Amino acid sequence: MDRYIAFDVETPNRYNSRMSAIGISVIENGKIIDDFYSLVDPEQPFDRFNTQLTGINEESVFDAPAFPDLWKRIEPILSSGVLVAHNAGFDIGVLRRCLDGYELSWKPSVKGLCTVTMGRKLLPGISHKLSDMCRYYGICLDHHQALSDSHACAELLLRYIESGAKPEQYIRTYQMV
Repeated sequence: MDRYIAFDVETPNRYNSRMSAIGISVIENGKIIDDFYSLVDPEQPFDRFNTQLTGINEESVFDAPAFPDLWKRIEPILSSGVLVAHNAGFDIGVLRRCLDGYELSWKPSVKGLCTVTMGRKLLPGISHKLSDMCRYYGICLDHHQALSDSHACAELLLRYIESGAKPEQYIRTYQMV
């Protein structure tokens, strides 16, 4: 596989069933070729913790699309390669719960890769928090900003590949239903 779709979501509250932002970075043939970002109206209340972490609140998403409208735009991108996230279980889980909550159908399962899992195998004994890995590799990061996080995740995957890692060894299937 030579096309990877790194993505990151921010959530409005502790339930992690909706998005307040999504960042997507497309990797093709060893290069980041495209980035996409959108705020998302979660149509749910914001928790103070999430707002403090991300800077996103009800006012921020006032004119943002709700997930079903945004899905029409991002589904072709997300369907075009292996999904990649730093802590993929979380981000793919939020995506799954959004789809389910809005009764939107997609695929029954997706191929995904977690850069935390990959990093722990490749670089044991160090912290694999995204901020720590970005410091380790000198990758710019504005943490908990969806586009910055997705782009950093993409850069991290490319660093692993450059060091000789074979991403296909880390791909797993995530159930979406």
